[in-house]
Amino acid sequence: MEIHSSAFDEGATIPQKYTCDGPNVSPPLRWSGIPGGTKTLALICDDPDAPVGTWVHWVVWNIPAATTELAEHVPPVELMAGGAIQGKNDFRKIGYGGPCPPHGSHRYFFSLFALNTELHLKPGSTKAELLKAMDGHILAEALLMGRYQR
Repeated sequence: MEIHSSAFDEGATIPQKYTCDGPNVSPPLRWSGIPGGTKTLALICDDPDAPVGTWVHWVVWNIPAATTELAEHVPPVELMAGGAIQGKNDFRKIGYGGPCPPHGSHRYFFSLFALNTELHLKPGSTKAELLKAMDGHILAEALLMGRYQR
């Protein structure tokens, strides 16, 4: 399974448009190689380099298995078109919150998970709740890492 963005390459700088220094919209993401038996997908974006520990920028789950991309600028709503659900990020908001490091260069990991089930989590759930619900249901994982520096 692979995940890519037309906005930045693996390990490259995330354009300002997708950060708090710009319009702060979610980047376009696309994926391929979803394994057989996948019922839904989940996405987590986080920053392990944050001074307070890993900072969560985005959590989405119950993305239908037939979905192959998320378009740029996913609206910050709990229930997305197609049935996917967004959780709360560490900015305490629903949806995507872009890179906004206090200083220095940080890494941002977009982790896509293929799951063998639909998750029964309420909208606005956190990364910790999502990880607990996914436990034992992950068929495959793909990573895309981008960087941003202030």
